[in-house]
This record gives sequence, structure tokens and C-alpha cells, in this order.
Amino acid sequence: MSTTTSNKRLIAYVDSGQSASGKMNAVDATDRAATQQEVEAPSLLTIILDTNPHAWALLADTLPLSKAVANLLVFINAHLSINYANRVAVLASHSERAEWLYPTPAVHNNGDSNGSSGGAVQAPDDANKYRPFAQLEYALLTNLQALLRTTTPASISSSPSTLLAGALTRALTYISKQSLSTGPSQPGNTSFNYSDPSSVAGGNSLNPSDDITTSRSSSQRLTTRILILSVSGDLSGSYIELMNTIFACQRLSIPLDILKLSGSATFLQQAADTTGGIYLSLTTPVQRAGLLQYLMFAFLPDPAARENLVMPGETEGVDFRAACFCHKRVVDVGFVCSICLSIFCEPLGDGTCLLCGSHLSMGNYGRKPVVIARVKKAKTGTGKKRKVGDGVETPGSGGGGTPVPPG
Repeated sequence: MSTTTSNKRLIAYVDSGQSASGKMNAVDATDRAATQQEVEAPSLLTIILDTNPHAWALLADTLPLSKAVANLLVFINAHLSINYANRVAVLASHSERAEWLYPTPAVHNNGDSNGSSGGAVQAPDDANKYRPFAQLEYALLTNLQALLRTTTPASISSSPSTLLAGALTRALTYISKQSLSTGPSQPGNTSFNYSDPSSVAGGNSLNPSDDITTSRSSSQRLTTRILILSVSGDLSGSYIELMNTIFACQRLSIPLDILKLSGSATFLQQAADTTGGIYLSLTTPVQRAGLLQYLMFAFLPDPAARENLVMPGETEGVDFRAACFCHKRVVDVGFVCSICLSIFCEPLGDGTCLLCGSHLSMGNYGRKPVVIARVKKAKTGTGKKRKVGDGVETPGSGGGGTPVPPG
């Protein structure tokens, strides 16, 4: 009996509220219908940190790795603070492999890391730090220290360069998964779950299905971009793989932002120009001292905000040279296979392409040009001709003048 009475009171209360709302709409002529607020599209920032030990050893006096990571963490916190739905992922491009720094991959019993789900990394409680930022900082530093501890001198000597192409491939895979899980019909805004120790800042994990989402949905797609902090020099050894990832980013409309701290910039400058990203080179110690300022002012705006801003970057003088497929040299002029478009720095000995095996004809290349002597015209006549009327008789003319008819 009491339940029926309570239901009647609840129905009467709802009806009175609706009637009151209708009266207010009639008074000020406004429509207070429930509308869904349009929210800003979330932005996914994927950072590839070049952790090449050779290159960072050369920068130890001006910009050590620890200082660069500290500046990078401030930049990541600023990106997450702009929109609570923003996401971030950090990859390490090491000398022999590419590893996740954040989110932490799950480790199975056999010790192999799997990129299917994020692992729980317990951060110490600190009342002076915002917990999502503390969680991210602890996970990134822990994974970076583990990566450096497992690096042996033998691996450093065997591969002095960095595996940037592999890191880009893993970043594109992660971006593809996040974009599919966050579509116009899927929940697009995520929040940090304070009660779950395994929750990650930005609400993203290596498995998009594990994200903690709110009830509010976004009608806009996830905006993505990749930021590369590069310190390595020669990348010609992985030219084919690197260009494949660059063209994949161009096709997917993913900008590649490049912050070059040292080394050659041949292919990374092409990457930024091809994908519509920003390229900055900090070559002097004074410029490297302002790393945080360059990160905040040049690379903080997402692709949507850049449409209304005048962005910095080196857009002129892009080096479009390529690397040969035979010796991995950067060449200005080379030989291109007409079948598979392979580039060679010197002519092939037997005329056979090293990649597709097609027989190529070099034509007249290498032959000396034949010089044909020009035939001189023979001179005719013995005397020298003079103009008529200059007071000198021309050769062959008679001695008499013009006859005058008799009058």
C-alpha cells in the first residue's frame, strides 16, 4: 500500500515539474528542451622518443636524457590538461628494438610483452601530485629505466643507429586501434578512474576495449598525430621501411612532427613535409636549453587548432635526396630501375636489378660521344667584290660608261 502511494507522489511530482517548465518557457519565450552539448574532439598524441645511447652520449654535456625526459613530461601533462578526453602514448626507438614506455604492456608468464592490454604499474602515493600525472610519470620512468638496464654493450656496438621505422609501425598500429574504438558512434570521452590502481592517464591502454569511458559521447572523430624526438644521424639503413611508414601516415592523414636535436635531417624533413607536420631543428646548445619552450609553443596545438594558427617550422629548403638500395648511400643523381623503381648509386655490372631481377639496358651510357668534323665551305671567285657606287670599279665590269642616246 505504501509503495503505491509513493509511486503516485513521484508521478505527481514529475508532472508538476514538467508543467512548471512549460510555464517558464511561456514566460520568457525560450525553449528549455534537453540538448546534448557538443564537446571538443579528443586528441591522441603519440610520442616516439629516440633513446639511441650513442647519440645521447654526445649530447650529455648540453642536454642529458634525464633533462629531456623531464621536459617531455611537462609537455605531456599540458596536452592532457587541455581536454580531459585527450590521450597520449609514448614509444622508445632504441638501438635494436622499439618498446612501449606508456601505457605499460602486459607481461605474460613467459616474459614476452604483448601489446593487447595495458599492465598495472603501481605509483607511490604523493599528495603533492595530481594522480593521473603521477601515474604517467612513474610508468614512463620505470619502463625507460628497465629498457636502459637491459641494453648490453654488445647490442649497442652491433647496431649504432635507431629502430625508428619499427617504432613508427607500432605507433600506426596503436593509432588504428584507437581510431576504430573511438568513432562517431562510440563513446569518445574518457576519464581517470581513481578507484582502479591500473587505470591510466588519458583513459587509454594498449587494448582500446579496456578504456574507462563516460556516458557522454562525442560526434567527432579522434584526431591523431605523431611527434618524433630524434637525436640519431644516419637513417639510410632503413630507408625503404621508413619511407613506407611515411607514405602510410600521409594516406591516413596523420601529421608527423619532427623535433631534431642532432644528426642528419634528410629523411625526417621529407616526412614532415609529406605529411603536413612541423619540422624544427635545435642544433645549438642555446636552442636545446629551451627545449620545453619549443615543445609548448610549436607542438602543443593539435591539427584542428593549427588550422587557425600560423605555425612555425622550416618549410623551405627541404632535402629531397634518396638513399640507394645497394650501398645505402644518400645520392643526388642515381640510376632507377624502370620496373620496381629501385635506386642505385652506380650502374649495375650485368644490367640486372638487385631487387626484382629484371634485365635493364643501359643504352649508350658510358660511351664517348663521336665528334664529327664540320665541313668547311669552299671559297669562290678570285677578286674582292666592292659595293657599286663607292667610286671603285667592280671586277668584271667594262671600261666604258653608260651609253647616252643621241639627242
